[in-house]
Parts: sequence; C-alpha cells; structure tokens
Amino acid sequence: MDKQLIKMIKINNFQYNSNRDPQVYRRSVNEAFRIQALFAGDGTVCCTLRDAEHQVISEKAIAAPGTFTHELTFTTPGVRIITLSAEGAGQKFSQDLRLDVMEHAWLG
Repeated sequence: MDKQLIKMIKINNFQYNSNRDPQVYRRSVNEAFRIQALFAGDGTVCCTLRDAEHQVISEKAIAAPGTFTHELTFTTPGVRIITLSAEGAGQKFSQDLRLDVMEHAWLG
C-alpha cells in the first residue's frame, strides 16, 4: 500500500479543514497567510500554488519527506480561492483553499 503524498496542509499554523469555521484562517489586508504542505514518502515532489485564474503563484521542488512553505498577502479585502497541487512518487494531489481577507482587524 502506498503512503499518502501529503500528510497535512496547514494555513497560519493550523491544520487545514474545509469544515472548520473560516474565522480561524482569516487575515487582514497586508497580513501574511502562511501555507504549508507536509510531504511523506521518498523522492522529489513538485508543489504548485495557483490562483483562481490558474496563474502560478509559487512552484517549488521539495525533497520528500519535507515541507513546502509559502507566505502571501493581499492588498484588498475579499475571498480568494487558491489551489495547492502536488505531484510526485507516481501520485497527484490537488486541494482548493479558501482564504478570507478582512478590510481591518476585529476591534475589542
């Protein structure tokens, strides 16, 4: 039985779960989102982040086992969908990530 290519995805140091309250992952304008993918197995994994228009934001080759890390910021508020994809060891993986950007931080 083959191991899973990706062990875990983290956003802002929290394990990503699409059913979790999105408040956990929210950031204000110009505040960095930290996206991490932890890889299992052996060999090299090509990891790519793409925006909703399929433009490449970041692409790196990672030696597995290892971690892909990328930080990005947005200058305007809104919801962004970023696709994390990985390919290696004869496996492919893709996951859409929802990133909420607030106009300003909550007060209080």
